[in-house]
Amino acid sequence: PFFFNDTATTEIYTLSLHDALPILSRWGVFFLKKRIWRSGMKRRMIKVVAALASACMVASSFAGAAFAAEGDGSTPRNETLYFAGQQWGAINDWNPMSANSNNAMGIQQKDATRTLIYETLFMYNLLDNKMYPLLGTEYSWDDDNMSSMTVKLNPDAKWSDGTAVTAADVAATFDYNVKCQSSYGVEMTAYIESMTAVDDQTVTIKTVVGEDGKAVNQLMVQQMLGKMYIMQKAYLETVEARCESLEAMKLDPMDDLVASGPYKPYYDDDQKVVFVRDDNYWGQAESMWGKLPVPKYIGHTIFGDNAAALLALQNGEVDVSQAFITGVEKLWEEQDLPITTYIDEPPYNLAGTIPSCWFNLDKPGLDRVEVRKAIAMATDYDQILTSAMTNQSPSFKDVPRTMMNPSDPEQALFDHDALKDLQWTGNDIDGANKLLDDAGIVDTDGDGIREADGTKLSYKVECPAGWTEWNAALEIVAASAKNIGIELETYFPEASVWTDDYTTGNFEIMMNSVTGASITNPFYRCKQFMYGPYADAEINYQGNYGHYHNDEADEILDKLATETDEATLKQYYTRLNEIYLTDVPSFGLMYRPDMFYTVNETVWTGYPMQDDGTNIPPADCTDGYGIAALYNLELVEG
Repeated sequence: PFFFNDTATTEIYTLSLHDALPILSRWGVFFLKKRIWRSGMKRRMIKVVAALASACMVASSFAGAAFAAEGDGSTPRNETLYFAGQQWGAINDWNPMSANSNNAMGIQQKDATRTLIYETLFMYNLLDNKMYPLLGTEYSWDDDNMSSMTVKLNPDAKWSDGTAVTAADVAATFDYNVKCQSSYGVEMTAYIESMTAVDDQTVTIKTVVGEDGKAVNQLMVQQMLGKMYIMQKAYLETVEARCESLEAMKLDPMDDLVASGPYKPYYDDDQKVVFVRDDNYWGQAESMWGKLPVPKYIGHTIFGDNAAALLALQNGEVDVSQAFITGVEKLWEEQDLPITTYIDEPPYNLAGTIPSCWFNLDKPGLDRVEVRKAIAMATDYDQILTSAMTNQSPSFKDVPRTMMNPSDPEQALFDHDALKDLQWTGNDIDGANKLLDDAGIVDTDGDGIREADGTKLSYKVECPAGWTEWNAALEIVAASAKNIGIELETYFPEASVWTDDYTTGNFEIMMNSVTGASITNPFYRCKQFMYGPYADAEINYQGNYGHYHNDEADEILDKLATETDEATLKQYYTRLNEIYLTDVPSFGLMYRPDMFYTVNETVWTGYPMQDDGTNIPPADCTDGYGIAALYNLELVEG
């Protein structure tokens, strides 16, 4: 059987050999090109595949892609780019100020915001840690204290109703977020005082300043440029008029939205979500992309689980998958599928974040640095890499551990030689045992478990049930600790229980992650690992979950919020990592991509790949500057 139309309403056709030959031809040619590109196929195999391809008739198998019944959101397969791993469940609303949109495909305000429907002023690129123009064309600080910033807008930018995007819209977006007390509005008021329209294309952003007159956090202001969705002032006023209160505005579905992005809502239910290209999109102006994105439709089937999504990817019913796939290389090496990842060999994708084990320093025994470091030294990271992550992560031998991710911009921000003696690669059972023995932390009662200051070193290590690679990683941590006389019992509760535990400090050792590539990092990630004031919150979602305190680290982190001198930044980050690797309040278990990126090239090709010269990041063709990928795609069967 072959599957032609959309995944939700697939019709199965039984094909004669004559009918199948054109399809076989296309697949044969693809495999020939794919195998050569992937691994330099031997000449004998090239001849075999080439002979198979030339024996088949060449025809377009997608020219007659079927439409399902009108009204169910079906679209031609050769005009639709299908996704998996982003949208789970039906959409609740189209409101960027909502706290519960459940609209991952349409609304994702983050370091690299998803800009298919709504747009931001700039787009973040994780490859070079820079901002690229979108609704905005340039931005600059007005003074050395960074007390205000000027942003210029693209005069070609238009709303979907044809009116111009102006500075008044930008200012209104900020004002309504603040007035409505949206979660992002509350966050922004900590570092942005106001936004004002100077003229139609000029915005002045006044920052919150400290006693020294300097912006309290210039990095978060820059992050806003690529994070905050810009909304139309006139539309916001319309919504306000129909709502009983500002609080009610956050609950408005906004299904009559006005936006500036390249796509608009087309169809959604509990089975799938479809966007359709706005062929009047302003971005086809020469001042922006100069053309429209290639796919007419963006589709996302709502799968029941990752297994169903993987099957659809294997069947060519999904083009771009944002999901961890165990042994992803088997899809092309063993199954010969036209599937690829951003990098052609391990680790296959770019690592951006560092899932870590956090110690609760309020727990007896874990307040001893020797215990914390011994557990970290004993852990077998190579086993985590091969079994839990199936080699989809660089090792700590390849990228020695710090609080920095493996990217070139972050690795350039510290003195590598200064940290060499503090770093460890794991599975050092002898070294960990010696560290504990020298500290007098020994097994006094012969039960195989050491005691520290009268406390038996026996703890629970926790992460959510069903997070398979995390579960596997913690099993390895527990097994490694047993070799040094420390008992760790794995505990995998529901995600909601885990969340309650880590935000309230109700844990002993738990696994959690930190932010990945961002214009604010590694600064914000270091705060998540070390910043003392975070630990003082009764409910703590921000970081430093284990209640670590170090006055010098806090002082450095406060200075980093406003520092721009490269030499000083390097000095600060080097010292922070020295403190972190010495005190070990937590320890990284692996490097991990911010987003997994696996593409099937049955229908579309031209996806971003490492060293392809495009500088487009593997951000699933939707996020930040990653959306540039949509303008480079081509049909395999042109």
